[in-house]
Amino acid sequence: MHGLGNDFVIIDTRMQSITFTTEQIKLLGNRNLGIGFDQLVIIKNGFKKGVSAHLNFWNSDGSESSTCGNATRCVADILMSEINSDEIILSTNDHEILCQKQKNNLISTNLGKPKVGWEEIPLSVECDTLKLPLEGNPVATSMGNPHCTYFVKDIDKSSIINIGKETENHSLFPKKTNVQVAEIIDQSTIKMKVWERGCGITMASGSSACAVVVASYRLGLTKNYVKILLDGGTVFVEWKEDGVWLTGPTSFVFSGKIPEDLLKI
Repeated sequence: MHGLGNDFVIIDTRMQSITFTTEQIKLLGNRNLGIGFDQLVIIKNGFKKGVSAHLNFWNSDGSESSTCGNATRCVADILMSEINSDEIILSTNDHEILCQKQKNNLISTNLGKPKVGWEEIPLSVECDTLKLPLEGNPVATSMGNPHCTYFVKDIDKSSIINIGKETENHSLFPKKTNVQVAEIIDQSTIKMKVWERGCGITMASGSSACAVVVASYRLGLTKNYVKILLDGGTVFVEWKEDGVWLTGPTSFVFSGKIPEDLLKI
């Protein structure tokens, strides 16, 4: 499945226990030798009453991620159709996520309250998260995973590749970071590009879109409800009292079976 080109391999293990090694995940994520994905998602049984399923995420380089907004929306779409409901609660290693299907079939998820303290993100040194001591003075945010947002006047004149590579592995971020370059179009619209930690350039990222809106609102650049224009399409983000809501489409691509021989490494 994918959410605006942010693509996922989703494996349902609720009826059988399956584990993958880091090398197997990297192979599956290879777009030439495996299937190819931005993230691998494993669906497990929910750990407590009221939670329909638990989700684990891995990036294409084999590293684990604690959350993924678009992947959560995709799984929510599957499971809500399965139980014929317009609302479901999913859990991740970071928090529980309320998911809803809207009348226009867009899927909304509440990714929770953002963290903006330097030690929560985390950063390696104490500093102002609204003005990091990096060129361009980007903003740091955690949506369960770390984010670094650069606001620019003209996004087409900024290289997300160069900025992303340099920032992801900067010593300021002990757990590395997702990176966004964002241009404010008006108080309700932002255009952005994404470099995902452990993956590289992606056409879209849900948690990144949420982090950009949190950063722009904290700086007084936008309202709390913003349309986000990504390379893969449009999502909507609203920072409400109960958390940051992400709304957008999901797309089913194909289902299949992974041959056992592929994973004999």
